[in-house]
Amino acid sequence: MKLATIRTASGTAAVRVDEDAAVELGAVDLGAFLARPDWRNAAQTADGPRHELAGLDYAPLVPSPEKIFCVGLNYRTHILEMGRELPQYPALFAKFARALVGAYDPVVLPAGSEQVDWEAELGVVVGAEVRHADREQAAAAIAGYTVVNDVTARDFQYRSVEWLQGKTFERSTPVGPWLVTDAEPGEISCEVDGDTVQQADTADLVFDAAALVSYISQIITLVPGDIIATGTPGGVGHARKPARYLAEGSKLVTRIEGVGGLSNTLIKEQ
Repeated sequence: MKLATIRTASGTAAVRVDEDAAVELGAVDLGAFLARPDWRNAAQTADGPRHELAGLDYAPLVPSPEKIFCVGLNYRTHILEMGRELPQYPALFAKFARALVGAYDPVVLPAGSEQVDWEAELGVVVGAEVRHADREQAAAAIAGYTVVNDVTARDFQYRSVEWLQGKTFERSTPVGPWLVTDAEPGEISCEVDGDTVQQADTADLVFDAAALVSYISQIITLVPGDIIATGTPGGVGHARKPARYLAEGSKLVTRIEGVGGLSNTLIKEQ
């Protein structure tokens, strides 16, 4: 089952995306819908207004999540090829909601940055409130998966040991197009202007979705609509020799087998 938030003539609406139409779920967005304790059953049985699939305008999957957690250095092969030891704990940082854009929206180049990079990531969406969860409880609290690209201003990121300032520029992070509730995520890939720059298997994650939900829930209560970006594999532009960065007009395509894909064009900030 695929769930999304779309833009309509009157605002936004949470929808179930079927093979022939998108069906409204009776909530203003997916975050509000996931807050319903019966959301799974309600999504399956919804029979609201319908929208043609052609031309759907996808908003950020959860437009205003309470929390957006991101994970650094979480692909085993990439860590080992860099000569580093596997981490004992996840490296966590955050984003804010203003960083998010829809699956096909323009991505805004951070003003003042000359080193804007790509990071294809598997996104996890929380579907139930959870605190101090063990692995089984954490897995049960996952609503499903989505696609994220953690577009990063490297020159801002490395101004200090804290990464936040390079990670949460406004309208820089595409998420969507939908949440897949029954996905088995497979290969993750990223293309820049038609060149495949990242390609890996999501099974190579050091800390998988359940492990991350469990760990983060020891720190803070996770609630429906919270998003976790699970980290990126090797192939980012900053690590290339010579380095390669995104520019105005760059076309960024992010795909995860079994989940979906993003397609975004980079524009200058107005």
